[in-house]
Amino acid sequence: MGNVFFTSDHHFGHKHIIDFESRPFTDVEQMNEFMIDSWNSVVGKEDQVFHLGDFSFLNKEATKAILVRLNGYKILIMGNHDRGRGRDWWLDAGFAEVTAYPLIYKDFFFLSHEPMYMNKHMPFVNVHGHIHSQKYEGNSYLNICVEHWDYKPLTFEEIRAAVVPSEEG
Repeated sequence: MGNVFFTSDHHFGHKHIIDFESRPFTDVEQMNEFMIDSWNSVVGKEDQVFHLGDFSFLNKEATKAILVRLNGYKILIMGNHDRGRGRDWWLDAGFAEVTAYPLIYKDFFFLSHEPMYMNKHMPFVNVHGHIHSQKYEGNSYLNICVEHWDYKPLTFEEIRAAVVPSEEG
């Protein structure tokens, strides 16, 4: 495997998200193509991508057509809009792995769709999506919804740098 990436809340095929989140697209086709290009501009074929939910509002065939175009080994942590379809639906659509539950990555990053309760005594940083253009304050949370990151997945190193204070100076 190559690099490890994280992303959330693409909402492929969801025309109303353009207005809801002030996305800079004229229509859903432009949005979908831009997000596919943005993903592939940073993710290589041998990379791994954790998608933290709300991937697509399209039917299975259209979702499959998008997933096959996206680079990397794709893992889905189901979001609120994904759970109604079930794990097998997403596997059939093209995700390599699917879970309805949060995961702990590298013993430090708590990966979830919705932000989870964290306090300063907990040994995790919650990497999450769901709240789109909103952000929680502090180093215990990182919102990786596409709106914050130019519609590109973030590397593990980028996330670590964003939440772990620098040891320099």
